[in-house]
Amino acid sequence: MKKTTTLFEDGDHRWIVVARDPERPDHLIDTNEYLITSAGEGLLTDPGGMEIFPAVFSAISAVFDPEKIRTLFASHQDPDIISSLALWLDFNPSLHCYLSWLWDSFVPHFGGNEDTFRPIPDEGMAIPLGELTLQAVPAHYLHSSGNFHLYDGKARILFSGDIGAAMIPHEEDYLFVTDFDRHIRYMEGFHRRWMGSNEAKRDWCERASRMPIDMLCPQHGAIFQGADVERFIHWLDELKVGSGIRG
Repeated sequence: MKKTTTLFEDGDHRWIVVARDPERPDHLIDTNEYLITSAGEGLLTDPGGMEIFPAVFSAISAVFDPEKIRTLFASHQDPDIISSLALWLDFNPSLHCYLSWLWDSFVPHFGGNEDTFRPIPDEGMAIPLGELTLQAVPAHYLHSSGNFHLYDGKARILFSGDIGAAMIPHEEDYLFVTDFDRHIRYMEGFHRRWMGSNEAKRDWCERASRMPIDMLCPQHGAIFQGADVERFIHWLDELKVGSGIRG
């Protein structure tokens, strides 16, 4: 397997997208991993499953020293999010992992100990990184009962986990959404089935609509930017979720 990387930077503040894997076998879901760096320190969001660890590690190593990754952030407990934890800890046993307090006795089954985890309270919290302060933003029941997104206020980027996810077929290859109406076909069924609460979804949409967001970066599929961020929030607000058995 081989991951691709895209780099954005503003001085020593960098955002690295570890995205599409054209060699991914069909039995594995495609995922995006995002590395944020500031003042020489790195935080890796939703580092991925153990099966893709070599591809993620190799892609990051080509553009950033992985020894400078100090922190992992897990939006929730799914294996495609965090089952690579033990491999990251083999590489750097001093890594810290931020995740919902709800999962800090479940995710250790993937690896780690009491010194590894930094439990996030339900209301969220600030997460320091170099010269930045990131924010864990509540997104509970979307789809996990203990779920957080990560907001970089300097870059105006929301790393949104499964919100905004799309199941883009192999023959399609785009990192950014360029045709929102066409993109709906790849994300509608996923959101109807996997988002479990219309009330929680509306709360999230209200919160997100008040945040200055230039890019919304999901864990699966393509990135929303510019006007498509607001367009997505409005689309999701009107979508009935939790009822997609035939989605």
